[in-house]
Amino acid sequence: MHSSLREPIFPWGNARRFNSFTEYLKNKFGGRIQKLSIDAGFTCPNRDGTLARGGCTYCDNEAFNPSYCRPEKSISQQISEGIEFHANRYRRASRFLAYFQPFSNTYASVETLEQLYNEALAFPGVVGLVIGTRPDCVDDEKLTLLKVFSQHHYVLMEYGIESCYNETLDRINRQHSFEQTVEAIRKTASMGIPAGGHLIFGLPGETREQMLSEAAIISQLPFQMIKFHQFQIFRDTAMAREYEQCQAGFSLFGLEEYVDFVIDFIERLSPGIMIERFASEAPPRFLVAPNWGRIRYDEVLRRIERRLEERDTFQGKRF
Repeated sequence: MHSSLREPIFPWGNARRFNSFTEYLKNKFGGRIQKLSIDAGFTCPNRDGTLARGGCTYCDNEAFNPSYCRPEKSISQQISEGIEFHANRYRRASRFLAYFQPFSNTYASVETLEQLYNEALAFPGVVGLVIGTRPDCVDDEKLTLLKVFSQHHYVLMEYGIESCYNETLDRINRQHSFEQTVEAIRKTASMGIPAGGHLIFGLPGETREQMLSEAAIISQLPFQMIKFHQFQIFRDTAMAREYEQCQAGFSLFGLEEYVDFVIDFIERLSPGIMIERFASEAPPRFLVAPNWGRIRYDEVLRRIERRLEERDTFQGKRF
């Protein structure tokens, strides 16, 4: 390991080997900011019959929802319980981002959205919103509302990209195209609202070369941040049934293989895009495959940072 006096300083201004969204938030707000998941009872157009039914074939939001996060509770109650839920692990956090997470959190009228977002922002200590949604669930009117909120609060739109390839999006029943993703992200950024997204590595049918090529595609878009997830198969989903019938079409990442792959990917990624997460974490009771044991995300991150050091590489090295 290099001593602190010899550590290189990378383009984002510190010695971490990737452009960390967590560090950005610490610098922006002067301390740790904790995201609090909120389930406001939304659905998706590929669930309610507008475009399709059944949702994305891999999707089980329960695998990611904290225990306090339930739509029958008010927004304020979920935030209050969320603060208590995170109190032991993140004691230094005194300010929070309300994270509207499950399903498509712009899939309602502007009046409904305004009421829900206002309730979250009215809670003491909440300094902003992170809104997870699909690219086909935004329009000019909704983005105008969010632009108004962003004048006094931090607002981040987090789009489910999942894949840059329409063949994959069709296979997993996303019911939108990558072209719609590009349009939504560009429109969001043009209105001065930070745009983020998440991308899944290891979806059925995609080769390693195709996944690595997504780095160049993503780097051309006006993202502020991005999250990466390894593809996971959850119990009682359509994808689980497909996997049980024929595992030959699946190529799931082992942990060490994933660590090296994600480093190969970020070497090709623009250094200007901040990374929030490298992998997903779900309770083992939900998971069919892959089996990484009971390893927590913090350990995955440590392995990635250690491997970056061993390989003497960093985000954007091959951009």
